[in-house]
Amino acid sequence: MYESAGKESSAMDARTLLQVLVRDRGWTFDRFRQAYEKAAREVAAAVDEPSSTVTVEEQTFRRWTSGRVKGLPNHPAPQVLEHMFGYSARQLLDPPTEHTSASAGHQVLALNESELAMTARDAAAHAGDAASLSVPDMTLDQLDDDIVDLARAYNRTSPVEVYRRAKELLEVAQSLLERTQVPRQRTRGYLAAGQSAALLSAISFDLGSLPSAVSLSRTAALYGQVIEHGPLQAYAHGALAFLAYWGGRPSEAVRLVHTAQAFGGLGDTARIRLSVIEGRAYGHLGDKAASERAVRRALEQNTGTRDELHDDVGGEFGFPDDRVAMSNATTYLLLRNSEGAETAAHSALHLLGSKPEDQRPLLVSSQASVDLARARLLRGELDGAQEALEPVFQVPTEWRGAGMLERLAAVRSSLCHPAFADAAEATTLGERIEEYSAAATAHKLGATTPLAIES
Repeated sequence: MYESAGKESSAMDARTLLQVLVRDRGWTFDRFRQAYEKAAREVAAAVDEPSSTVTVEEQTFRRWTSGRVKGLPNHPAPQVLEHMFGYSARQLLDPPTEHTSASAGHQVLALNESELAMTARDAAAHAGDAASLSVPDMTLDQLDDDIVDLARAYNRTSPVEVYRRAKELLEVAQSLLERTQVPRQRTRGYLAAGQSAALLSAISFDLGSLPSAVSLSRTAALYGQVIEHGPLQAYAHGALAFLAYWGGRPSEAVRLVHTAQAFGGLGDTARIRLSVIEGRAYGHLGDKAASERAVRRALEQNTGTRDELHDDVGGEFGFPDDRVAMSNATTYLLLRNSEGAETAAHSALHLLGSKPEDQRPLLVSSQASVDLARARLLRGELDGAQEALEPVFQVPTEWRGAGMLERLAAVRSSLCHPAFADAAEATTLGERIEEYSAAATAHKLGATTPLAIES
């Protein structure tokens, strides 16, 4: 009875049927090699081939018995193993089943010093394989630094260059994930991959590719889910929310932003950003009360809490006061509140103007200028609208993102109002907008303009 129990335990902890059979026979590696060479000669003789000199190395033997072979070994190893043991090569290299274990040999496991040494070598080889699957921490440090630099320089770097660098960083992060099995390093790798994908999503939107932006935001959300990183998941779901109302699905945008708000670990900046997006979504739904409540929450959020993505990395992941004001201006325009829109746009431009020139985000300032023009057109102030748009017309082609083009399309539409039917200036301004937009990089990439959104 004790012998049977011992054999069951031996079979249960074996990694392959071959390991069970070798243990049952009490074979050392040298004994296995002798039997293997003899069986190889017999297989060769059976098919009238020259006497075989096939042998097996100890490292190969340990790989076969430890289950580290995914496919079948090269010819003639499968035929030799089948001749030795009477099982198919696939059965021998797979984990033992109840049936194969029960029908294996009947010898009691014989342990000796060689068997113990072989077990120790198997363990050492496995540990060595695991230890080799790591990367230097300094490599991850550099990747983190590069992502932070790009996020913070996002609004002062040409969109094409941002796309190139973000794509490169995502590829580096994915490569590092393939090279390490250290849990701590994999967490850092997934976070870096998620941040890179999020930056790629943002720049894809600015360049006018909505489907790519949606796909990349989902990718960022999934990376965040793998490591249960609340701020990354919230950022990605917030991005999906504004991409949803950009695509004409404001109800879905509300649902997505509420999902984002439920993630843990969010600081004030994250919650301000989500409230701003929520206000815009309700604006598209025509729910004035809900939209204004969300705008107020954004302006009043001040608990002093921070998170490592929106606050510590910041940059494109941040949401400073100037961006809040710019975005709220667009929400007020949706609500047909020209006074609120003009006040918010003025606030954004004032805040931006107080920054050093080399730190002013061109995309934000140009969008705020366009919203100021739209607010003035709501009141019939054509001259004021022209004045507000002059800085916008100086923006280089590659900087004319989808958010700016959408806003300009709204200006162009407003100029067709009957109030401006007899104004030559309105006709001239409309033509100027069309030429400006046609030359934009985002326009050439196929940007459409169904709804307003901040980029």
